[in-house]
Amino acid sequence: MTILLGMMGAMLCSLAATTTAAEVQPQADFNLQGVSGKWYMIGFATNAQWFVNHRSSMTMGTAILKPTGDGGLDMEYASLNSDGSCWRMTHQGKKTNVPGKFMFRSERWNNDNVMNVVDVNYDEYALIHTVKTKGGISTVLNKLYSRRPTVSPEVLDKFQQFSLGTGILAENIAILPQSDECPAA
Repeated sequence: MTILLGMMGAMLCSLAATTTAAEVQPQADFNLQGVSGKWYMIGFATNAQWFVNHRSSMTMGTAILKPTGDGGLDMEYASLNSDGSCWRMTHQGKKTNVPGKFMFRSERWNNDNVMNVVDVNYDEYALIHTVKTKGGISTVLNKLYSRRPTVSPEVLDKFQQFSLGTGILAENIAILPQSDECPAA
């Protein structure tokens, strides 16, 4: 019975992710150069089990976004672990025929990703929606980036409402606690 419920849950998550992927589009007037630079990772929302298991240990990190010459987007992530070490990851987002939409493969997590920059105020915040697919099962991951370590209550509400609208459970929407930054690599 437990296996059956787990399979039904995975199918529902996959269906929800597929449905939202078709509906969620990048910001219409997306400016690739505008997202360039340092961002703080303020919010994180997903129903993926790994997040549910590790949410309590997650803290605010940084993302460095760098447009590439061919219209792609290099993404470097870093966050400080509780032991003082740094967790780092990079992705190379490939340009698609839709501005603000990127595709990349994570070798670390062995999944394929479709990422949309759905709402961005280039001096303040960016709302990112990613559908991650591994083994035929898709999950949604929404992130809220900010140019500063804090955002307005209106931006936090926008992130929370967007995440709920993409099928994320309220208890799986996290505003990450501030922490020290990792030193430059």
